[in-house]
Amino acid sequence: MALRVAIVHSFYDSVRPSGENTQVQAEVQALDRAGVEVGLFGIHTDDAGGECFYRLRSAARVATGRGRSPLSALDAFSPDLVHVHNLFPNFGRRWVRRLKVPLVVTLHNFRFVCANGLLFRDGGPCTDCVARGPWPGLRHRCYRGSRAATLPLAVAQLGGPGADPVLARADSILCLSDRQREILVGTGIAPERLVDWSNFLPPPLDPGGDATVRSGRPREGCLYVGRLTPEKGAVDLAASWQGDHVLRVVGDGPQLGQLHRVAVGRPVEVVGPVPRPMVMDLMSRSAALALPGGLPDVSPLVYVEALACGLPVIARQVSDVAARVQRDRAGVVVDEVEEAPDAVTQLVADPDLPRRCRAAYEARYTAEAWTERTLDLYGSLARGRTRRPTRSTSG
Repeated sequence: MALRVAIVHSFYDSVRPSGENTQVQAEVQALDRAGVEVGLFGIHTDDAGGECFYRLRSAARVATGRGRSPLSALDAFSPDLVHVHNLFPNFGRRWVRRLKVPLVVTLHNFRFVCANGLLFRDGGPCTDCVARGPWPGLRHRCYRGSRAATLPLAVAQLGGPGADPVLARADSILCLSDRQREILVGTGIAPERLVDWSNFLPPPLDPGGDATVRSGRPREGCLYVGRLTPEKGAVDLAASWQGDHVLRVVGDGPQLGQLHRVAVGRPVEVVGPVPRPMVMDLMSRSAALALPGGLPDVSPLVYVEALACGLPVIARQVSDVAARVQRDRAGVVVDEVEEAPDAVTQLVADPDLPRRCRAAYEARYTAEAWTERTLDLYGSLARGRTRRPTRSTSG
């Protein structure tokens, strides 16, 4: 009999492009291809946002954990296991206490200890709420620049992660970064419930190894791909860029005009927003991808895309991606953005690095690799066997 898995997710609105939404949909498709009977129980903010008193009701759900529950639909589906990705802000949280089957939770961000979910404030990393509870976030208006909007999140975080109904009930908590694990262990969550995890690149997005790594095409220059916002660091990178390597910046956002200004007189090419095929072509021709942001950024899709193209990565030490770069032997870690041009020179000097990057991708970040370890985890929990080891070799 096929394994029956219920996926529960509150979809963010389409105004804010969400890699989390994309990942959830990709996971549902991967499970379906693997023969799992999978049910997606989701609510889209685009739809729910039109409800009467939506903001007030969602604030109450977030603060109290009470409110909309998928339990009746889950009971009708009768799953062997429930996997929760995101409940904010359209589902309550207390319903998980009534589950009679194993519960898996994926942590896509840091919202369990941070109102904005980023551990980032005023242009730099911030862990005030990790150390002192949720009130610094309220004082600094960390969610959407509003104390009123931040208050429900602050109330929900009282007592720390161990008091959260979802984290308290979960049989396995999938951590996409070492920092998530460290924070949870530091607040008393049992380490044996934490599993190191990684996202994957859906098959249609995989450029293929032969075309991108073994083509022998010369690689030159450094590439940035992402939103043009302060926490992503593209403007800071361009403003400090110098030397013989050209920096190409791909993306759109509120800092596009500022980027054009700082690029004047520097070896910086502002490409702007372009279709994905062109992005992948640029990745296959570049010598390095720079991730200059000052936020943790637990599992950006662009990192996996780079490895799929055999593109080495330059990550800042402050980012959680740095640990992946070192673990995957896929690039260079720097302290400051000013070190990036020299890092490109270092990467160019290693002709075998593109093949190592592609090999790391194939070992850890393909849909097949994700499906294998996911079915292993699901099967173990559904059969009531011992949980997986604390440290997974998959990512």
